[in-house]
Amino acid sequence: MKIIIAPDSFKESLTAKQVCQSIENGLKRVWQDAEYVHLPLADGGEGTVQSLVDATQGEIIQCQVTGPLGHPVEAFYGRLGGELHHTAVIEMAAASGLHHVPVNQRDPKLTTSYGTGELIAHALAQGAKKLIIGLGGSATNDGGMGMLEALGVQFLDKNSHEISGNGIGLTQIESIRTDKMNTDFSQCDILIACDVDNPLCGEHGATATFGKQKGADEEDTILLDNALSHYADVIAQQLNKQVKDIPGAGAAGGLGAAFLGFTSATLKPGIDIVLQTLSIEQHLHNADLVITGEGRIDWQSAHGKTPVGIAKAAKQFNLPVIALAGCVGDNYQAVYQHGIDAVFAAIPRPFTLETAFLEAEVNMTNLAENVARTMKLSMA
Repeated sequence: MKIIIAPDSFKESLTAKQVCQSIENGLKRVWQDAEYVHLPLADGGEGTVQSLVDATQGEIIQCQVTGPLGHPVEAFYGRLGGELHHTAVIEMAAASGLHHVPVNQRDPKLTTSYGTGELIAHALAQGAKKLIIGLGGSATNDGGMGMLEALGVQFLDKNSHEISGNGIGLTQIESIRTDKMNTDFSQCDILIACDVDNPLCGEHGATATFGKQKGADEEDTILLDNALSHYADVIAQQLNKQVKDIPGAGAAGGLGAAFLGFTSATLKPGIDIVLQTLSIEQHLHNADLVITGEGRIDWQSAHGKTPVGIAKAAKQFNLPVIALAGCVGDNYQAVYQHGIDAVFAAIPRPFTLETAFLEAEVNMTNLAENVARTMKLSMA
């Protein structure tokens, strides 16, 4: 019996790799001789680097880069293992995330994505030929201007002076020079994990949708939305790339637009990129059962989250799929329309959130055992 264990992490309690081991420990109490395949997963957001590194026996690379406020911060990216050793995985939030900016200092006119560019440059200097970049959790609204500046792109004002890459800098751009760009993206395959479809500008754009959480007031929102529109116009005029209205261009404060305008990157849902990277079909074709999960399963899980992503892949092989969760929320049954056959929650009794985190490993192991015992009865 071959069992694929392919969960997301349980935020604040267990990594996806730890969830895999907890589930196997429980299943082994019933099926000692089964073959267990661990595929720690993520959906492109927080935890993607760790999951892919764990799944491929890669390594985490620590780097000091420029944070959103221009100060040094400790960041990281992943270099995958085995046949994927030329692939680097970057979460832009590691360098340019909102968690790097104290609440009372949040101002998207000033924050920069420069550090994300430094992570990319470091990965390429270490021999990466393929980049997987997760967008999300950004503190920035600079259209990726800071990232591009770190890679050698020059943004010039009306006096041909260089402009710093931040939100307010977007308003001053008159011309763009790419001839000094220190990265040849034509030799690099870039996949962007993007799970939002916001355009760059307008009522559903980067600023209107995400600006407030980054510190923008109403006046800032108007200013920055106009700035991104101006930025898109300059890109169209000088690079002949239309980025303003493309779904996903507004992701991570307009970082999606930077990749679309200056590289040949492809934007795809995060879980699709992760499953493709791990060659999921090779693992599924002779399996008997798939067990997935995440910390909380509810109606949102049906929209691009890890359990549904793996379930859709598994159903191509007509495999049963069981989802284990820390807890379930409103209308969790929605996932039954997307390939998941049963959902189970691990919480055995009422307790505090702190206790839930502390007991997560034990509770997942016990839950997995109970699921296996129930399935064994049906096989008798």
